[in-house]
Amino acid sequence: MQPYLICLDLDGTLLNDNKEISSYTKQVLTELQQRGHHIMIATGRPYRASQIYYHELNMNTPVVNFNGAYVHHPKANDFTTIHEVLDVEISKNIITALQQSHVTNIIAEVKDYVFINNHDPRLFEGFSMGNPKIQTGNLLEQLTEPPTSLLVEAEEDNIPKIKDMLTHFYAENIEHRRWGAPFPVIEIVKRGINKARGIKCVKQYLNVADERVIAFGDEDNDIEMIKYASHGIAMNNGLQELKDVANDTTYSNNEDGIGRYLNEFFDLNIRYY
Repeated sequence: MQPYLICLDLDGTLLNDNKEISSYTKQVLTELQQRGHHIMIATGRPYRASQIYYHELNMNTPVVNFNGAYVHHPKANDFTTIHEVLDVEISKNIITALQQSHVTNIIAEVKDYVFINNHDPRLFEGFSMGNPKIQTGNLLEQLTEPPTSLLVEAEEDNIPKIKDMLTHFYAENIEHRRWGAPFPVIEIVKRGINKARGIKCVKQYLNVADERVIAFGDEDNDIEMIKYASHGIAMNNGLQELKDVANDTTYSNNEDGIGRYLNEFFDLNIRYY
């Protein structure tokens, strides 16, 4: 049997709104692993905030973190780690422009550090998963190393203007993507970085055929991945833009969309309750 590579976004996709993997979807994924298929995570989160799910599913595959800026294998040393960072001076120029655009907050991820521009207990709690070192203060003073990503929180009405500004002035240097709940922010990474690029490296490492890649997603940071996969599946709770480029749409993240789709695709006959 030739295995499939099944790529899973986390928030709004594999995880329900309680940030949990449902028992049914977990049962389906476990059965597929036992049959020799590869299950992997492809997320905008850092590894420290995704490893709980990696271990819960007993994965033994590389992980795509930061939307492809960090691709690594937690359990093997023979995988060549990819870690792409933003130029520190360009990052500071962007931060200056963002501060002038009256954004709510800016977060920078640097290795095991999280730098938050303005004190916000809600953000502090949200970005403390995995116990990073968190520092609060003006990023122009705090940031001395190249960040893996910048995250921009802004009022909903202001987000289109910010995205337009980023595209107009920094398109040659960065990619920017919108996150969904619980943190509706804009993520900025180095140009050319996306989940599809990371998945391609994993596919080659695992020697999986092109036509045997399945991917599930819900947001605009999943678009390249969904288009890249031979079976790109959008969640019903996902963006219409994503559904338009997907091969199919499954049930929502709260309705076991992944488990139910894979159960039917692989004819597992695991009864849905």
